[in-house]
Formats: sequence, C-alpha cells, structure tokens
Amino acid sequence: MFVQWIFLISSATTISSKWISNRILGGHSVSIESVPWQTSLQKYGDHWCGAVIYSDKIVLTAAHCTKDASPSIFSVRVGSSNSASGGQVVKVSHIIVHEEYDQNDDVSNDIAVIQLKSNLKMGVGVKCIPLADRSPSPGSSASVSGWGRSGLDGEYSENLMKTTLTIVDWYSCLNSWNGQISKDMICAFEAGRDSCSGDSGGPLVSGGKLVGLVSFGEECDDPQKPGVYANVAELKPWILNAVHRLLKRNKKV
Repeated sequence: MFVQWIFLISSATTISSKWISNRILGGHSVSIESVPWQTSLQKYGDHWCGAVIYSDKIVLTAAHCTKDASPSIFSVRVGSSNSASGGQVVKVSHIIVHEEYDQNDDVSNDIAVIQLKSNLKMGVGVKCIPLADRSPSPGSSASVSGWGRSGLDGEYSENLMKTTLTIVDWYSCLNSWNGQISKDMICAFEAGRDSCSGDSGGPLVSGGKLVGLVSFGEECDDPQKPGVYANVAELKPWILNAVHRLLKRNKKV
C-alpha cells in the first residue's frame, strides 16, 4: 500500500487507501543554525508538518498539511532545534493551497504558501532560502530535515534531524511508481535514509537552494520506490504568484 508523508496515521483522518505518512530515517541530530530555513508547522500548538522560510512573512509547506483547514489553528515555530520549545512562535494569517492539488487523486501540485500574522525576526537560526530555478541533476546530493518519525512505528523527534539523499532520475522514478509521478515532482533516495511522517512540507535542499518539499512515499526507505517531493523549480511560477497575491491582499487590509 502506498504511504504519504502526511499525519494521517496519527490523526483519525483518511485521505485515500493509496497514501500514508513519512519521517527522517537514518539521520542525525542537528542544530537549527545548520538549517535555519527549517520551520515547524504547528497545529493547535503541536508539531504537525515541516515548512520552509521563504521570507520574514511567508513560509512554504505541502498542500496536504493544510488542505481544508482554517489558518487560525496553525502557527509556526522557527529558530529552535526543538519542535516543542524555544525560538519564535508566530500565528498563521492566510493560506493559499495550489488550485490543482487533489489529495484524493494523484497528489500532484502538493504545495501551499502561508502568510504569517507578524514578521519573523531574522537572525542566525532564522533565515530564508532561495528557490531553485532548475531541478538538480540525477546523482546530485541533497539533504532533508525535520522532526518526523524515525520509521513507521517510530516516535516523533523533538530534536531536529537531518540526512543526505541522492536525486533520482525522473524517468526511473516514474517507472518505480508505475507512472504515478508528474513533472511537478522530484525524487530522492539513499539506502537506509528517508523522510517520514511529520516531515511533510519540509525542505529538500541541494546546492544551497530549495529544490523540493517532502510530499509522499511508500512506507519508509522502500528501495523500490524513492521518496517523492514537490518540485520547487517546476512550481516556482505558481509560488511567486501566490506570494504576490498574499502580499497584495495584506496591503489592502
């Protein structure tokens, strides 16, 4: 059965029999200073998904983390290696989910842009990351980080974890997933390493740029099916448009 990096296992909600959640497997504990763009998207005050700092007012995450939910139940914690304490906690103001995202279909366009109620205080452990203009070449090294599970039956980690993966050729990934991969997706894999439940929406970084957001996979570290991420380079025009809409809306308020 396919599994999506969502919190469906820990919540009572069911998206589809195809998909389930993911986490950081085979990773090591890191300081937030090493990945200062990493954000904990919190639901009712508890860690729910990963997210990424785009600017002092905007963060990015996976659409499946916020779909059909009120912005008022979310906040973000930044600047802390611990998902439960420290850093800054800022409430969410508005969310734009990709209009063509459908979690009951093929899970393409799995991206959302979030506007915060107040500006983040940027510093050593709180920094934005540039968006990739192009997808990294197959074989490129990439890192993924988050507070997700260390396996399907593992506990969520309060300490920030990180691991290194290798970008997989898109056509190879397409074949591995029996044609269920679209151009707005990018794949990464390394034996014994992966992202997992609780890491959804978190950053896949290569060459100092954001290349992906944790989206879905099959169980954790399945050698036959690489982890799948929203492809930031392909989705960049939509991201920029959504950010523009949010900031324009804010000026009118």
